[in-house]
Amino acid sequence: MMRISDTVKHLLIINVLMFIGTLAIGGTTFYDWFAMHFPKSESFNYWQIITHMFMHGGLMHLALNMFGLWMFGTPVEQVLGSNRFLFIYFSAGLGALALQLGEYYFRFLPHFNDLVASGYSKTEILEMLSKARGVDGMTSVQHQYLQEAYYLYSVTMVGASGCLMGILAAFGIMNPEARLMLIFLPIPVKAKYFIPALLIIETILGLKGQSIFGGANIAHFAHVGGAITGGFIMWYWKKTQFNKNRWDL
Repeated sequence: MMRISDTVKHLLIINVLMFIGTLAIGGTTFYDWFAMHFPKSESFNYWQIITHMFMHGGLMHLALNMFGLWMFGTPVEQVLGSNRFLFIYFSAGLGALALQLGEYYFRFLPHFNDLVASGYSKTEILEMLSKARGVDGMTSVQHQYLQEAYYLYSVTMVGASGCLMGILAAFGIMNPEARLMLIFLPIPVKAKYFIPALLIIETILGLKGQSIFGGANIAHFAHVGGAITGGFIMWYWKKTQFNKNRWDL
């Protein structure tokens, strides 16, 4: 059995402790504090940019991410060392967040602007969104705009999936001939083909608002953003591996 590297072990412990905290203190309260909220929401706080990476939506979500972190994180850390591994891990998490929030804003702003164009001020709209209800005199069309904007205003993001996708992409850059496979599709495929195919699937599902498992609450663009970020960093490091300044982090 592959020995867990030190940094991966510490990340596993933090994630498990945060999940225990969710159960002990209460999901709603813990989510209000540490899940990533839409930046225009009253529940948003700056520390959520980092803390949401250690939050999970359920035991299966946690188990799958931690299994992937152990499987791919350990060999990546063994090659790169702790500091470089953490640099990729958190950079991928931030890249995941940036792309997913960008997609949310792309969908949110047209509805928000439609409400502004219909006569409501930005302050009035944010107040309606914070109270999750409209005001007297709103037309059915305006209610529809508000409802669609509220869905994105109230969204929360949790999970280490973006970080994990960055580590997976780094692993693939380091080991392009390694054979990988999905749990529900046990067909081994070389990493240099597997990871690009996975990103294409994630992008298509994100555009369609669908999931392989039938749900619509998976942040597919976070997966894409994390993989692109982690893969680019690893590609750059590999390309400049003979540069003496390569590891100056």
